Amino acid sequence: MEAAFPECQKCHTGVMVPLSDYGREGAAIRYKAWVCTNPDCGFNIRIDNGEISFGKSIEQSHK
Repeated sequence: MEAAFPECQKCHTGVMVPLSDYGREGAAIRYKAWVCTNPDCGFNIRIDNGEISFGKSIEQSHK
């Protein structure tokens, strides 16, 4: 069964794919962010400390 991801509502070209992360104590955080696959768009939605933010610029982590 293939997963279907939602179309990006900003560019209507890419699709939104989920990203996961790990919390401070090592617990998995599923779907912490959703990011558009279109590199020219860069739209994203994130959950940080219980707050939802969107549209922040995407940067590569140096960790």
